[in-house]
Amino acid sequence: MKIATYNVNGVNGRLPVLLEWLAEAGPDVVCLQELKAPQEKFPAAAIRDAGYEAVWLGQKSWNGVAILARGESPAETRRGLPGEPDPGQSRYIEATVNGILIGCLYLPNGNPAPGPKFDYKLAWFEAFIGHAASLLARGVPVVLAGDYNVMPTDLDVYKPERWVDDALFRPEVRDAFHRLAAQGWTDALRTLHPGERTYTFWDYFRNAFGRDAGLRIDHLMLSPAVAARLVASGVDRGVRAKEKTSDHAPTWIELTDPL
Repeated sequence: MKIATYNVNGVNGRLPVLLEWLAEAGPDVVCLQELKAPQEKFPAAAIRDAGYEAVWLGQKSWNGVAILARGESPAETRRGLPGEPDPGQSRYIEATVNGILIGCLYLPNGNPAPGPKFDYKLAWFEAFIGHAASLLARGVPVVLAGDYNVMPTDLDVYKPERWVDDALFRPEVRDAFHRLAAQGWTDALRTLHPGERTYTFWDYFRNAFGRDAGLRIDHLMLSPAVAARLVASGVDRGVRAKEKTSDHAPTWIELTDPL
């Protein structure tokens, strides 16, 4: 089973790239972020023609999350986080696909920091950590996939010294990520590539992709039952090189079948 996360940065504007990648990579489940489309403008028909059913939570111009499943309909279980600040922002959706509970998230950017946007990011992160703990307590297989807007370690950013005051790298957000992981979640990409500088995002400016000046901010966190099935993970960097593409690349895992 292949599960991917992809900040598409505008689902309608990047639709040709998304459909091409779906056809080439054939993931079974995809979590999308930054749809930047209201609920009624999500391209459900085109997604269905590509062989995928979807549940989504749209928002005009900003945010927006979706879960796609190949050949089956995701069974939606939740929209939004319990106790999240500003529930009017579309940042979390949850569904069951093939026996796995999939949480798709778009964690706030938080810049400039310090300030109200950074405070909002930390509050949202705390609500997410609380919900993640409740999911673990249920003992079901869970994948929490999305754009976390956090580089957990120095290995996840091309020049750490330039990012020390950024909301994606400040100690408070890295601490929150590590507290999440300490609950019992496995960072899939880092677990299988422990010493590699593997990035998932490259800015559009200053030839960042050409220089490989990237960040690893898209993560798939696995509950113990799912981590036991993890056999592969990676980043489809080639998608970032396409014309009219997102500044993120799809990040994915492969799981063995359950026993």
